[in-house]
Amino acid sequence: MTPPVTLDDIRDAAARLAGVAHRTPVVRSRTMDDLVGAEVLLKCENLQRIGAFKFRGAYNAASRLSPEQLAKGIAAYSSGNHAQAVALAARELGSSAVILVPEDTPQSKVDATRGYGAEIVTYDRYTGDRVALGEALAADRGLALIPPYEHPHVIAGQGTAALELLEDAGPVDTLVVPVGGGGLIAGSSTAAKALRPGIRVLGAEPEDGDDTKRSLEAGERVSIPVPRTIADGQAASIPGELTFSINRELVDDIALVSDDAVREAMRFAFERLKLVLEPSGATGLAAVLSGQVAARGRVGVILSGGNVSPERFAELIAR
Repeated sequence: MTPPVTLDDIRDAAARLAGVAHRTPVVRSRTMDDLVGAEVLLKCENLQRIGAFKFRGAYNAASRLSPEQLAKGIAAYSSGNHAQAVALAARELGSSAVILVPEDTPQSKVDATRGYGAEIVTYDRYTGDRVALGEALAADRGLALIPPYEHPHVIAGQGTAALELLEDAGPVDTLVVPVGGGGLIAGSSTAAKALRPGIRVLGAEPEDGDDTKRSLEAGERVSIPVPRTIADGQAASIPGELTFSINRELVDDIALVSDDAVREAMRFAFERLKLVLEPSGATGLAAVLSGQVAARGRVGVILSGGNVSPERFAELIAR
């Protein structure tokens, strides 16, 4: 049976993204290597366009729409980073975007999304069904809906982050990837396992947002209450159906990290690496620094985003 996303799909996405998305750097810290006893390679998607990996998948999907559909516009639902990604992809392709976002989305992300030219529609994440609301919005306005992770072109685009990491840094023994809806780790594990079958692929989730870990242990998707965690980009209540079908085959395990461990990782990245990470972007790093991932050999970590306001960042790392 042909998998929903293949290495060829990811390489095709990489070709589409060439010259459009940034080829983000891979950085190292000798201090970190000494702390964890391994060679750690950090893929800085916080330096990607819109400040997160999400631009990869959004642009890959949007670039495949027909000229007629681009003229009508694009819709998306998102807690923040996918919103910005679709808004920028639409602008790059001469289209328009309407984005459904939770009412409690950080204002900095809302402002950035509007700054790329998108129209914002809000909903209550604790009572509303964003999928149903997004599908209704797209149908009412004749827009193409690009979901944040439940789409093979989105997953393939996200997988280019791991593809670049392995191309630029060479082989790694373990790859650590933040997990929200599961698109980034689905694409990353597809690329990593195809290129290096013996690699361990580990996810990093907030302790209070462990829907993917529970689902992998149960062998089926498990729903949890909407998580309340500082890692707002990982506040998923259930894995995606498509992403889970990939992750249950390719992901080896999930590490859970506390909000305090995430804050410490943000502080470490700022003080030692001079990198600004949002909480969701720091969970992979937190898993390694806190020992939730048994680091050995060469460890690749995707730093998935850095969209956080100065005020919120200062509040989080000051604790």
